[in-house]
This record gives sequence, C-alpha cells and structure tokens, in this order.
Amino acid sequence: MARDEEGHVSGRLLEVKGLSKHFPIKSGLLIDREVESVRAVDGVDFAISSGETLGLVGESGCGKSTLCRAVLQLIKPTAGSVLFEGHEIVGLGDRQMQPLRREMQMVFQNPQASLNPRKRVGEIVGSPLKLHGLASGSELKPKVQELLDRVGLSPEHYNRYPHEFSGGQQQRIGIARALATRPKLIFADEPVSKLDVSIQAQIVNLLVDLQKDLGLAYVFVAHDIGIVRHISQRIAVMKDGKIVEEGAADRICEQPRDPYTQQLLSAVPIPDPRENRTRRAAAARE
Repeated sequence: MARDEEGHVSGRLLEVKGLSKHFPIKSGLLIDREVESVRAVDGVDFAISSGETLGLVGESGCGKSTLCRAVLQLIKPTAGSVLFEGHEIVGLGDRQMQPLRREMQMVFQNPQASLNPRKRVGEIVGSPLKLHGLASGSELKPKVQELLDRVGLSPEHYNRYPHEFSGGQQQRIGIARALATRPKLIFADEPVSKLDVSIQAQIVNLLVDLQKDLGLAYVFVAHDIGIVRHISQRIAVMKDGKIVEEGAADRICEQPRDPYTQQLLSAVPIPDPRENRTRRAAAARE
C-alpha cells in the first residue's frame, strides 16, 4: 500500500471532519438555562483507510472515548461530519444505522463491565450473529465456537459465564463479539489498560494477527504511546478535546513537534534509569 510522508493510505474508509461534542452545563431554580458547555471533543479531523491502524493517544479525560462514541453515533455529535465509505452517517436514525453497525464495532475498556454476567459466552458472542441475520438455529453454535477459537479461547468455553474467566480471557470474548459481524473497522477503546503487562502484549499481538488475517482497520485508543506505537501505522495525539499532532507513527515518536507529545514520550519508561531521569527533566524544561 502506498503511503504519503504522514502515513496516509489512499482510499479512505472513514473520514471525520470538524467533529465536536459539547455537553451543556445548566443552572437555574425553575427554568434550566445553559450557562456554559464542556467541549469534550472540539473540531476533530482524521481519516483512516482499510487495513490500517490509527493510534489515538492522550491522557485520561482528553476526550478519546467520547470521540469514538460520537463517530459511531452512540452519542449524537454537536457538529461535524462522519463519512463511512463516502456516505454521511451523522444524523442517521437507529434503523438507518443498523446495517452500518455490522461494519463498525467496538471493543470496550473494561472487559468485565462490558459482558453481561447473566449470559453465557455462547449467547454473548452469538447475539450479534442473530441480530444481523448472520446465523441462527443449528449453525449458530459452530460459528460462535469458530470465533472463540480465532481469539485464542477453547470452543468448550461456549457454555461458561464471564466470571469464570480471567481479565485477558474476558477481553478475548469482547473481541470475538466484535468480530462476529465481520466488521471493516473496530474501535478499540483502551482495550489493554485494565490488564497486566504480560497480558497486554498478548492482546495487542492478537489484534495485530487478526488485522493481517482479516484486513481489519483499527482506531486504537490508549494513554500509553509506547503501546500505540507498537500497533499503529499512524498516531493522532489528543489534548483537551483537540488533536494537537498527527502523523506516521515513527515520525511522531522520533521527531515529535508538539510539546505535549514530547511529554507523553518522556513518560514511557526505558531500561536505563539515568536516561529516564535526564529525558523527563528535559521535557519538564520545555
């Protein structure tokens, strides 16, 4: 695939233009009136092509998760445009969005909270297949077991409940559920932040392997720019609801232009403690 100097691939799958999400702050005893607004997402532009990964990085509270939900129309944007395969999706109703839900899926940050504890794994992973008419009856169980096997779980886990699994295994279930509809784009909203370091690597490597096998595109959200660099071809750095820097992953990490990006990089630990201290002191002076 041909890329330009900033890492873009020709043929955009998703294009976001001027996307904003403001939450009103209201005051008043008898009549609520808007006195101010929180600009959680404020005029964001980015694009992603088929089969590539855009890493979205920034500190907690900068608007990363809100941006993902606004793009997916899980919350309605205040302003802006979202084009999926060239078609505008902002303003579409739930019925119009349903076919697009097959194409764009999400893996959530907290695997335990995102899985219904009252449902068995087979029902959790199989629900999207039934909802979108992709499988039913006797063909449902083999397809669910195939998905479980693809993410590194045993087909025998079909009848177990989420609480019987470790955090890493629960996240694998969430990934299997996202894969069920055969999407083209997956938003991974800090999918490894709740996991141990060794398990983080396993999940990231799983996502890389799935991308190679299935041609998936990812928007990979994290606050650790070191993890983001490992999985992403391009990186967008977000601060206070805005993207302050975007470009090819190697360029962002080796030649950061924005001071905030430099601070994020200085927070990534390296084996030499002396170099760590020197780098952080330099970033603080800047």
